[in-house]
Amino acid sequence: MTPLSALNKLHQKGLFGDYKNKNEIISVSELKNLKIIQIFHYRKSNIKISSINLDNIKFPENSMQVNSNDETRILWNGPNNWLIISKNKDILKKIKKKCDDKNFAVTDLSHSRTVIELKGNNSKEILKKGCPINFNEFKLNNCANSVFHGITITIDMTDENLETLRILALRSFGESLYHGITDACLEDGYQGI
Repeated sequence: MTPLSALNKLHQKGLFGDYKNKNEIISVSELKNLKIIQIFHYRKSNIKISSINLDNIKFPENSMQVNSNDETRILWNGPNNWLIISKNKDILKKIKKKCDDKNFAVTDLSHSRTVIELKGNNSKEILKKGCPINFNEFKLNNCANSVFHGITITIDMTDENLETLRILALRSFGESLYHGITDACLEDGYQGI
């Protein structure tokens, strides 16, 4: 059985909105086949999170911080709580070797999330239309939990030069989030990739 994404029949490729006479437009794409793992570090654990190294990445210990390499990103998701987003299909095995069930709760969220990526110089402006975060201070390797038109989201800035933002939401809100984002893009035009 082949898993289908939440935007399987919705996301379209092509140019949309007022893209004419624009030098640069936003690209909107759905990211698929990512492993998304939530890790919670129990308070009574004797293991210090700073001693754990996953794919040569330390767990960030400050709010809004992301540590990453080419395949894996570790997002600070709250006190003693992280999201690991990876292209590595075996990341869960690696996590379970480092994070035993006596000290950590490890949950695979991969199929419960929709991931939309915005890329272009006005990506932050698109999110400002429905999200209360101060994006003027949002930079590379920052992440935050917030809302977009009432939908709970996680935002991750993966590239500052190309202004690339990943937006994660519960799969059941994927279509509504997609409509909200693409509607916000229509004013300047966007390209579905």
